[in-house]
Amino acid sequence: MYGKEIKKILVTREQIAKRVKELGEQITRDYAGEPLTLVCTLRGATLFFADLVREIRGDVEIDFIACSSYGAGTTSSGEVKMIKDLSSPIAGKNIIVVEDIIDTGTTLYYLKKLLEARNPKSLKVCSFLDKPSRRKVEFKGDYIGFEIENEYVVGYGLDYDQKMRNLPDVCVLAPEVYMGDLNKVL
Repeated sequence: MYGKEIKKILVTREQIAKRVKELGEQITRDYAGEPLTLVCTLRGATLFFADLVREIRGDVEIDFIACSSYGAGTTSSGEVKMIKDLSSPIAGKNIIVVEDIIDTGTTLYYLKKLLEARNPKSLKVCSFLDKPSRRKVEFKGDYIGFEIENEYVVGYGLDYDQKMRNLPDVCVLAPEVYMGDLNKVL
């Protein structure tokens, strides 16, 4: 189905749909009767976010934020840069930050501290993927879709150089692609 740039499918679209439904049901139970604001971290989490929002029942608002510690590279610089802030105040609100992947933890650690200073009623993190072997700062998500090994993944919103976000499955990228030897995969 995929070309040589994909080493293997790690999580199928069917597994994704099942897990997103489970997360939506869990969040619905945890916030029953409480208004909730979901904050999508742009851009990687957008597909997960859209699917997750549709699985949550109750009073749900949405907002968007963008910050990065990667820039154009494939490894974290360790320095977090705010690209787009929230549109509305969050004081007194139940907030769930929706992320594509917890990798080094640097960006989410920064973001959580920033948002905590704005006095939300509650603040939790829901991440589609978690890669604990790569942590540089101590960080644990509250809702996790899948825990994965240290492999470069693309698809379902995750990218390589802004490409492959549209793949319906989560796939492992062939190392030759991001290590610079494209002749081996083309």
